Amino acid sequence: MSKTFQLMQSALGEMEVAPSLTRELPSTSAQGRAGSQYLPQDFDASSQEECLRLVQRIFLAQPPDAGRAIVFAGVDRGDGCSRICAESARTLSAHVAGSVCLVEANFRTSSLAQFFGVSNHRGLADSLVGNASIRSFTVQLQPSNLWLLSAGALMPESLSRLTSDSLKLRLQELRKEFDYVLIDTPALNVYGDAVTLGRNADGVVVVLQAESTRRESAAKAIASLRDAHVEVLGAVLNRRTFPIPEFVYRRL
Repeated sequence: MSKTFQLMQSALGEMEVAPSLTRELPSTSAQGRAGSQYLPQDFDASSQEECLRLVQRIFLAQPPDAGRAIVFAGVDRGDGCSRICAESARTLSAHVAGSVCLVEANFRTSSLAQFFGVSNHRGLADSLVGNASIRSFTVQLQPSNLWLLSAGALMPESLSRLTSDSLKLRLQELRKEFDYVLIDTPALNVYGDAVTLGRNADGVVVVLQAESTRRESAAKAIASLRDAHVEVLGAVLNRRTFPIPEFVYRRL
């Protein structure tokens, strides 16, 4: 039995959720082939299809009063969380009439502005020390109902503000300004940012990487969320190249 499938069985048993992204995605490095930027059009059709499944499960299939502010967090560094969060936001915006805001709360390795080829001049970090409306720190993308709140201009004190009251207030403002909020965060087993943000959101989507994420690492990440009373909404297995058997899906 493959290590990846063993990991999936373990994750399903412990989290009682199933992976939603089941095909190979490109690398999440901000610099792609020959230094090119990762732009939305670079996502291949199969990746878009699988992200649609995730969006349908987490957002579209839920009742109107369900939570609409969701954190995306990888288990370890390099699990592809930023890329999956970005594509999920783009996919969601293409299937709803409401506004969608993609928030880069990953101050450690920010890359979303590069993904979409826009400026990172003003963003979340700037909003935490400014008084202007949160929408004034966002950039409109395509589709026109998709907005990006990038990490912004980072200062030495920016990391400490991720646990501040100003962050909580800005997240509340985002909920009022946008119909859906998707938040990209650093790896769970490296930093505590995702847990902190998860407490102020409606749940977390956990990203694992095929042939890389260890069972122990996944269990540790899930435990950190549960200990903080943060709801785990789904699991995404990134960069896998074989289909998951039907009986695994039936365990949902």
